[in-house]
Amino acid sequence: MNNLANTFRAALVAGLASASVAFASNTATQTVTFEVQAINELSTSGNPGALVVSTASAGSEPDVATDSSTTYAITTNGTSKKITASISAAMPTGVTLKVELGAPAGASASQVTLGTTAVDAVTGITQVAESGKSISYELSALVTAGVVASDSTTVTYTVVDSI
Repeated sequence: MNNLANTFRAALVAGLASASVAFASNTATQTVTFEVQAINELSTSGNPGALVVSTASAGSEPDVATDSSTTYAITTNGTSKKITASISAAMPTGVTLKVELGAPAGASASQVTLGTTAVDAVTGITQVAESGKSISYELSALVTAGVVASDSTTVTYTVVDSI
């Protein structure tokens, strides 16, 4: 009887194994969750050289000092963006710092005077990934500024929504 029980068990196990193979599928599915978040990245290539106003033509205001040695890169997947610019501290009386950024494709830019309140440096930015865009600084001083000791200010560029 033990042989008969063992044979029955073996047949039952073999039958169940073949039944599970028979019910296996040749496809499988998975649910993949995905998302693309807002991307607004901006970087600069470094600091510009020192801007030094040191010459003038007789009878004229001092010559402006310029620097165009740095660039910026921007990546945004958004629409209707702009780059604002501001400085960390007000310039001395009679001294003006201006910047002009090269505009990415489809955007526009113009020279702006920098102050502690952000100004629009580039507008009309939409879904772009570009690098090597120019940054041009211009420092001017009136004779009434007098002699101004070497100092520095931090320029902050920010990608924001155009309103």
